[in-house]
Amino acid sequence: MSAVGDGASARRAAMDATIAGRTDAYFNRTRAIVQRFGDCRVTYAVFLRRPVVSAPRLMLDWLESVARARGTQFDIELMHAEGTWVGAGDPILYLSGSLAELADLETLYLQKLGPACVAAHNAYQMCLELPKAAFLAMDARHCAGFEMQDMMAYAAAVGGRAARAEGARGFIGNATDATAHWFAEPGEAAPRRGRGTMPHALIGYANSTVRAAEMFHDAFPEEDLTVLTDYFGREVTDGLAVCRRFPELATAGRMAVRLDTHGGRFLESLDPAESYAVLERHVPGAIRRYRSETELRHLVGTGVSAAAIWRMREALDEAGFPKVRIVASSGFNVGKCRVMAEARAPIDVVGTGSFLPDIWSETYATADIVAYGGEPRVKVGREFLLRRNGARRRGA
Repeated sequence: MSAVGDGASARRAAMDATIAGRTDAYFNRTRAIVQRFGDCRVTYAVFLRRPVVSAPRLMLDWLESVARARGTQFDIELMHAEGTWVGAGDPILYLSGSLAELADLETLYLQKLGPACVAAHNAYQMCLELPKAAFLAMDARHCAGFEMQDMMAYAAAVGGRAARAEGARGFIGNATDATAHWFAEPGEAAPRRGRGTMPHALIGYANSTVRAAEMFHDAFPEEDLTVLTDYFGREVTDGLAVCRRFPELATAGRMAVRLDTHGGRFLESLDPAESYAVLERHVPGAIRRYRSETELRHLVGTGVSAAAIWRMREALDEAGFPKVRIVASSGFNVGKCRVMAEARAPIDVVGTGSFLPDIWSETYATADIVAYGGEPRVKVGREFLLRRNGARRRGA
C-alpha cells in the first residue's frame, strides 16, 4: 500500500476510534451486527420535539468529513434550509446511506444539531422583539468548552440573519475572535474579530471609570469607546464624566455607555417611585396594564430596567450628548426583550448570552430510521416522520 493509502487508513482508524469511544455502546454493537449479517441502505428522519430555527451546518459538515474518511457517501434531503422555521416533530432532514456506516454516528450528529437549532430560535425571537437594536453575542463564558462556544456563535448568527430577513438589525457580532467568522457578510475582505471594549476588571484596576476610558483610548485610539458605568454605582455621573472627557468621540457618535447594573440595586438616582416616574414621562402606557412580577422587575425594578435605560437616555440628552449610544446587558432573554420593546426602551445595542437554551432537555434532537432497503418502515407512533416530497438534496 502507498504512503498516501497508509495515511488515509490511519486517519479513518483514528476517526473510527474516536467515534466508537464517544457514541452510545448500542450503536457500536448495531454496527458490528450489520457488518456481520449484511449491510442495508437506510434513511433516517432527524427532528426535534419543539419549534426551532434550522441550524444544521455543523452537523452536515461533520457528516461530510466522516463520509470522506470512510470512503462512502451519505445522501441528505434538507427539508428546512438554514435559518428557516421548523415545527415541532417536523423532520429537518432525511439522511440516507449504508447502515454499517451510519449506525454509530447518531449520538454525535444529534449533539451538533439540537442545541444549535434551539439557540438559533431564541436568538431569532430576541432580535424580532427589539428590531431596532443590534445584538452582540456575549455567551462564551457561559459555554461548556470551545465546541459549545463555536456552536452558540453559529446559532446566534443564524438566528440573527433570520430576523434580519424580517427587518430586524439582528446579531452584528460576538465577543471572541475564534468564532467571529460566523457573523461575516458575503464579500467581506477582512476577517471578523471579537467585539468589546472593557470589563469591570479594567475599571477596578484603574480605580476610576474615566481613567479606564483614558487608558483604553490611549491603547486603542482608532476603536470606538464603550464604557461600563456601574462599577462605582454612579452610572449617570460617571457616564457623563466620560462624555465630557471625550467630547469629540461623543459628538462623532463613536462613544457608548454600557449599562450592566447588578440586579441587587437600582441605577443611580432611581428607586421604585422614581422608576415609575421615569416611565410615566416617556411611556405611560407601559405601566398601565397587568404585569407579572418578572415583567414589573424588567420595567421598574433593580438592575438594567426599562426605567434605568430611559433615565440614562434622559441624562445624556439633557447634557448635550444625543449621539452617545446605550448598550444594555444583564439578563436579556426573549421575555426581557419583549418588555423592553413594550416600554420602547431606547437601546442601541444589546449584549446577551441568554439566547443559550434555558431548558437543556428541549435541545434533544432525535433520529429514527424510516426506510430499510427503500421500504418505508418506522416504529409505531412515528409514522409522521415518513418522507414527503419537496426536499432539497445535499450529498455528503
